[in-house]
Amino acid sequence: MPTTVRPRRSALYVPGSNKRALEKAKELAADVLLLDLEDAVAPEAKESARANVLAILGEKAAFGERELVVRANGLDTPWGHADLCALATAGADALLLPKIESRDAVDRVLAVLASAGAPKSLPLWCMIETPRGVLRAAEIADHPRVACLVVGTSDLAKDLHAQHTRDRIPLLTALELCVLAARAAGIAVLDGVHLDLADEEGFLAACRQGRALGFDGKTLIHPKQIAPANAAFGPSEAEIAQARRIVEAFEAARASGAGVAVVDGRLVEHLHVQEARRLLELADAIARRG
Repeated sequence: MPTTVRPRRSALYVPGSNKRALEKAKELAADVLLLDLEDAVAPEAKESARANVLAILGEKAAFGERELVVRANGLDTPWGHADLCALATAGADALLLPKIESRDAVDRVLAVLASAGAPKSLPLWCMIETPRGVLRAAEIADHPRVACLVVGTSDLAKDLHAQHTRDRIPLLTALELCVLAARAAGIAVLDGVHLDLADEEGFLAACRQGRALGFDGKTLIHPKQIAPANAAFGPSEAEIAQARRIVEAFEAARASGAGVAVVDGRLVEHLHVQEARRLLELADAIARRG
């Protein structure tokens, strides 16, 4: 399941128990809406939240180009099996699975989905939020039905007994391992949430760091984080212009029989052109979304 050049700059968690938030999400500029049946929903609201999300999936056309991804409860909970059976044919763009720690865990989910009639084209996104999940991220990412890894930094920090620091140094190894696993498998990967809504500069720093590490986008807990995340993980006008120059210079060099080109005094090879074209495809996809 190769990576699609599709904007996933911002992925907002929306509690399935909050009907108002689900309706408001139709107007938000997030690339991905993570309709949440798990952590954001109290035990007594699990079943009503599931009904709310199923109803919203029935209005999928109202969300335009946004991806609707549902985070189900784990199979080891009282609600996980019913979630998967209900969501199997509900029309979500993908299902997000919490606390995945092995390829076998993915297969167990797929067995339930298959028994409920889910199409084989339904992608699975996997939360990597435990030490064992990080250490097995490569085998999870290599599963043919897994299309995205989502790092759960809050649970991971808890399990690691790590401190929450603005530079996120205690989590860097885990973050990089998840990016490595996703890129080796050719799938997408999303950074974890920033919990301190008052710390806007810290959030921006985390976004810049996440993009520098190679993440496609960031998971969010509040709509006010959408615009900064979109800006941080989307190509700037300067980057788009530079990418065009790289492609044009390389094509001109090839037309003249040369294998490399020079842009601003720097050697441009095929690998630079590949990245430039990916960035331009992403920019085009963002522009089409409006």
